[in-house]
Amino acid sequence: MFTINKSKVAFTAAILTGVALVASGCASSDPLAPETEAPAAGGETIVIGSQAYYSNEIIAEIYAQALENAGFDVSRDAFNSGQRDAYIPALEAGEITLFPEYSGNLLQFFDPETTARTADEVYAALPDALPEGLSVLDQSTATDQDSYTVTKAFADENSLVEIGDLANVTTPLTLGGAPELAERPYGPTGLLDTYGVTVAFSPTADTTVEALLANTIQVANVYTADPRIQTDDLVVLEDPEGLFLASNVVPVVSGELPDGAAEIINEISAALTPEGLVALNVQSTVDQESTPDIATAWLTENGLI
Repeated sequence: MFTINKSKVAFTAAILTGVALVASGCASSDPLAPETEAPAAGGETIVIGSQAYYSNEIIAEIYAQALENAGFDVSRDAFNSGQRDAYIPALEAGEITLFPEYSGNLLQFFDPETTARTADEVYAALPDALPEGLSVLDQSTATDQDSYTVTKAFADENSLVEIGDLANVTTPLTLGGAPELAERPYGPTGLLDTYGVTVAFSPTADTTVEALLANTIQVANVYTADPRIQTDDLVVLEDPEGLFLASNVVPVVSGELPDGAAEIINEISAALTPEGLVALNVQSTVDQESTPDIATAWLTENGLI
C-alpha cells in the first residue's frame, strides 16, 4: 500500500505557499499586496533647461510645474545654462530633455543663411535645420524679438496697427535704437524698402524708451517681451511682411518625451500670448515676485494645474 509522508507534504506545501505569497506581493491587482509608491509618469526624469535670463527661466519653470503636477519626475539642474553655445551641445548629447527656445534665433543658429522671416516660415524651416535627435513642439504666439514700437497715444492719434501704417503719418518720424541699427537690414533702409516708410535715425541705445516717451523719437526698436511695453503703455506694431526675423517661444526636445508630456507642453504654448509673456516679465522685474510663484499663478489662472 502506498503511504503518504505527512512531513514531506507539509514541507512542500509551506514552500509553495511562500512562493505564492512572493508572487502575489509583486502583483498590483492582489488586494493583499503591500502598497508601493506609483512610479512617475513616463518612468524617467525630464531635465528642463533655461537660459540665464529671467523671462526664459519663468517659461522653463512653467513647464516644470505643469509636468510635476501631472506626475512626471522633473529636474531643474539645467536652469540658467547660459547661452546657445553652452546649452545646445547639452541638448544634442541628451543631457537636457526640454528647453524653451525662440524660433528665429534658433533657426539662425543652425542655418545662418535662412531666408525665412515670418513666424510660419521660420517654424516650417526648423525641422530640416535642427540636427538629428532634436525636435520642436507647438510654437507659442508669444515672442521675444525686435520690433518697432510706439506710444499708445501716438498709435491712437495716427491709427497705427502695422509698421506700414507709419507711411501715412504726415509729420517727420525719427527712429531710435542701438547705434548698429542704422546699418541693420531691418533699420531705416529696410523700413523704406519693405514698407515705404522714411525715417531719420537717432542712436538712443539704453535710453530708447525714455526718448520715445519724451517724443524725441516717434518709433523705437524694442524687444517684444520688454516689461516696459506694459508699464509704459506702448504698442508693438504688427510686421506682416517679416521685416524682423520672427522669434516665437518654442519648446525644443532632445530625443522623445515620456507619453503625455508633449501634450502638456503644447497646452502651455497655446495659452502663452505676447501680452501674457510681457505680464510675466513685469511680475519678475517690477513686482519682484519669485519665479516659482509667478509660474504657479499663471498655470492656475489658465486652468493648467
